[in-house]
Amino acid sequence: MTVRELTEALSLTPFHLAQPDRPVSGGYAGDLLSWVLGRAGQDAAWLTIMSNQNVAAVALMAEVSCVILTEGVAPDGDLLRRAQEKGVNLLGAGQDTFDTAARLSGALAAG
Repeated sequence: MTVRELTEALSLTPFHLAQPDRPVSGGYAGDLLSWVLGRAGQDAAWLTIMSNQNVAAVALMAEVSCVILTEGVAPDGDLLRRAQEKGVNLLGAGQDTFDTAARLSGALAAG
């Protein structure tokens, strides 16, 4: 599944789609940036409520395919600017993290 397909399947809000055809191979939910760095898999969709510019840096270093801000969180201006500069796919979900993770898992299982 690609980031574009995931965006459509989960009705996510695209804040910035730099690489819409990047594959999504799994998911990781977490807000502690150091844990995300050490545990999120490459090409995972990272679910978080963190919305500051450090999210873009961690997304690049962890090599995740996209960041999904859950709970209706919108990116702050610095995060959006940094995502645009660095080519980070940045999406939003109105649902809480648990529900978004369940929907992500179902979408990935369905193909």
